[in-house]
Amino acid sequence: MQTDRTNPNFFMQRLACRCGDDYKGANHSKNRPMPEELSPIDKAKYVAARRAADYVEDGMRVGLGTGSTAAWLVRCLGEMVRDEGLKIRGVPTSTRTADLARKVGIEVITLDEARWLDLTIDGADEFDPDLNLIKGGGGALLHEKIVATASDQMIVIADAGKEVEHLGAFPLPVEVIPLGWKTTQSLIEETLVSMDVMGRSSSLRMNAEKPFITDEGNYILDLHLGRIGNPRQFALVMNQMPGVVENGIFVDICDTVIIGFADGRIELRDLNEGSVRQGVVEVAENDNLFTDLAD
Repeated sequence: MQTDRTNPNFFMQRLACRCGDDYKGANHSKNRPMPEELSPIDKAKYVAARRAADYVEDGMRVGLGTGSTAAWLVRCLGEMVRDEGLKIRGVPTSTRTADLARKVGIEVITLDEARWLDLTIDGADEFDPDLNLIKGGGGALLHEKIVATASDQMIVIADAGKEVEHLGAFPLPVEVIPLGWKTTQSLIEETLVSMDVMGRSSSLRMNAEKPFITDEGNYILDLHLGRIGNPRQFALVMNQMPGVVENGIFVDICDTVIIGFADGRIELRDLNEGSVRQGVVEVAENDNLFTDLAD
């Protein structure tokens, strides 16, 4: 039976959830099943995704990220479409996210059809205290950056292990066109000599015996930098290079990070408000949300 979204109490509960109140009837605090076999990291990603789903409202155009954390968010939204009558349109950042969204009942449209988005929710490979990000571990950095930039708000969902003092421990993905990619790689490595980074090597991302191909038909070079001293400057320099399509540094794009913990706690950091809030997402066991999730 669907939840009556016309009931004023429904939206009061959603509001209480967003304000960080410990309101047991709020949507995010509802007992949600969770399988015991999930790893602590997966449980942390799950509760972050559950909390982020509370930001989505009827009629929204929502950017849907790529990766395991984002896949759980898509599942959560699909459950709300099915059980609560939520009506949204999703703009996926990859073909695999589009397939999952259709599977769980979310209406999928293109960014050209949406023109502008109310909200994008995605994961991240790293985030720093200023909510700068490294993204692209799943190979969708170009679509992810385009969709996030075309949104009123971007929310990142992650486990605590993705938080770093300085970006760069995670290899930075740089999407390059296949034509002359070795020349582009050489130019990048030469440029790294004058940049504020610890490492200066790079590698072509592979898919078994062949180069990994993005949805746009490009290659990805992973830069092993260790530490990036000035992410903004670094991103600008990379994108000026012929052959480079886009890089995985996201600066001034993310507004909010929701950090999940294995015990059900979440921490919400809002850059615009300058606030940090804690809460709990209550879950139970054996969630069929995960029975066929293989991302």
